[in-house]
Amino acid sequence: MISNFSQSPLVIGFSNLRRLRSERPLVITKGRGVFVIDENGRDYIEASSSFYCAALGYSDERLMHAAMRQMHELPIYPTGLHRTVDVALELADKITSLVPIEDAHVLFSSTGSEANDVAIKLMRYRNVARGEPRRRKVISRWGSYHGGTIATAALGGGRSVHDAFALPMDDYLFVSQPSWPAGRREQENAADFVGRLIEELEDTIVAAGPGSVAGFVAEPISFSCGFFPPPADYFPRVEEVLDRHGVLFVDDEVICGYGRTGALFAAESMSLNPDIITIAKGMTGAYFPVSATVVNGEVYDWLEEASDRDGSLAHAATYSGHPVGMAVALEVLRIFEEDRLLDRVRARTPLLHRRLLELSDHPLVADVRLFGFAGALQLTGARVKPGATQPPVGAGVTAMGEVGKALSRTMIDHGVLVRVTGDSAVIAPPLIITDAEIEELFVRLRRALADAIAELSAH
Repeated sequence: MISNFSQSPLVIGFSNLRRLRSERPLVITKGRGVFVIDENGRDYIEASSSFYCAALGYSDERLMHAAMRQMHELPIYPTGLHRTVDVALELADKITSLVPIEDAHVLFSSTGSEANDVAIKLMRYRNVARGEPRRRKVISRWGSYHGGTIATAALGGGRSVHDAFALPMDDYLFVSQPSWPAGRREQENAADFVGRLIEELEDTIVAAGPGSVAGFVAEPISFSCGFFPPPADYFPRVEEVLDRHGVLFVDDEVICGYGRTGALFAAESMSLNPDIITIAKGMTGAYFPVSATVVNGEVYDWLEEASDRDGSLAHAATYSGHPVGMAVALEVLRIFEEDRLLDRVRARTPLLHRRLLELSDHPLVADVRLFGFAGALQLTGARVKPGATQPPVGAGVTAMGEVGKALSRTMIDHGVLVRVTGDSAVIAPPLIITDAEIEELFVRLRRALADAIAELSAH
């Protein structure tokens, strides 16, 4: 047991910094399969895969050995100045053969934030080359998260974050998140809901001015806003609008890619036709920071044209194509293929969905949402009708937000870690989780929910 906590100089994101003066954070020291272990030896099922990135869990020997082998061969060399490494070439061939993009080309980075930042940069570069320098505005959706850089944090749809960091930028525009059914209006069905959002997108592009919008950036399912799978006709209608106005579609698969939806890419699961895909997290199971921005042939042709004009593509990074990261990413793809991992994920998905649906009648659960190997519990203090965003006025229930806070506290006591966003508890365990571990996850989660009820009742 660690005691006598004194304030650490470490600044921890998404945390209350004043709280860190007096309360020691949860300190994880080991990992085993889908479990992480704290400094006191207590284990936790990581039911959100640590920011949805630890797809292969926390102790895969093959990934460790791949990193060590590459360390012995060549521990570091950048990709730039007409130089690269063999494993970067191999991974580029592999990635571009797998993505659902025609004539794909790839640029490697280190993080999902960087991959999205690069996507914005390349869109602008392409449009300057096309003689359209005014086409630089980007549309995102309120409630989204696309990274932590200045550019990508501004692209994310968090009003409070924009205000706190003075981030709003004139070139960023926002439309509604397709949060069905929570975002619907009174008497609005799914078709009406989608129609309203499509009209909003059309109006936003027109209002921005002819030829001024470069791209539309969206996750197939936005985990950051609470995991709301959109109605089936949402993206086909979005793509129609984008094509009509010459706007590129950037598919942010930093979270949704690499098996989370039951296919290697969510674009396959949801029949999307993006011009650019960004990927990260699951690429290496997060064992090494690697990301990628993949562009289609049309975008690439303009990049090549511009690099001829300028003498080179004026973009590179020290850790782009890092050989150790490339080796680990290649090993991940071998594991997917040799272990038939996607088949295993699809086989276990029904069990995960059943256990989530069994919580539908829980006193603290208003709704359950499912897609692929993930789901979310909409938490509330009372039963609410589908589509309601808060408990009925005067119902005598805990205010929205408090239930999520209570579960965030009680889950620690019962050794399970889910991602609570507002009053949505998102569950997306490592892809390697077994049936028995799924059962144990829900035993622990039910106990945490029971304690949350007791805590809320006491207040």
